[in-house]
Amino acid sequence: MTAVAILGAAGRMGRTLIELVAAAEDLRLVAATVRSGSEWIGHDAGDIAGCGHLDVALTDTPGDAAAAAAVLIDFTLPDALEANLAAATAAGTPIVIGTTGVSAAGEEAIQRASGQLPVVYAANYSSGVTLLRRLVQTAAAALGDDYDVEIAEAHHRYKRDAPSGTAWALGESVARGRGVRLEDHAIQAREGIVGERPAGAIGFQALRGGDIVGEHTVMLAGDGERLELTHRASSRATFARGALRAARWAAGRPAGLYDMDDVLGLNDRASD
Repeated sequence: MTAVAILGAAGRMGRTLIELVAAAEDLRLVAATVRSGSEWIGHDAGDIAGCGHLDVALTDTPGDAAAAAAVLIDFTLPDALEANLAAATAAGTPIVIGTTGVSAAGEEAIQRASGQLPVVYAANYSSGVTLLRRLVQTAAAALGDDYDVEIAEAHHRYKRDAPSGTAWALGESVARGRGVRLEDHAIQAREGIVGERPAGAIGFQALRGGDIVGEHTVMLAGDGERLELTHRASSRATFARGALRAARWAAGRPAGLYDMDDVLGLNDRASD
């Protein structure tokens, strides 16, 4: 049985993860953290997730959580990431990172940590989205610049970053298929008289409202036809199940930076 610690237990994903870990026969929740000063500190993790008493007290100390667990799952905010990585590194505990909107400093911290322990870092833990990225890359490579690319995403009203990490990852798949850098071709918003669409542009549109879990569409529009590749998530549990799949996979792996392609066996190194 794999001992799991959840960092960010008070968030929507954290609560869902606690519930799913509690129901899993091969996983055991040993720790869960909330932000410093939270009213939930000292309460049972099962109370915050609404799944009954689990005999795991919520704390604000990621170091203790890392020491107790065989794998960490981090769905906190970006400003907590570096401290969580430091805790994982000190304990030598593999970590699955679902935090989005990570800064350049955070990306560097992830790279440093992956030299010492297994780090799974993905913009989206849905198996369907992982396959969508592969399909998008294939389509972009086959259709080339003759087809204009627009990426539209929709999320709930509480989401803080835009475009979503998944949308940006899909843009990277387009860029990879075309052999270019996304940063050189991305257009993240349009307003006013913007002129004709630049050749090779990769456009982004972000919608926010209601309780939308997550929707992403990549449109490749040519003359006379349009191809649309879409993924819609109807439950947050979809992403939580993927994160737990990654946690099971990461336990016992050698140090390195991995993603959901590795977890699903889509990369050659995943079978090494």
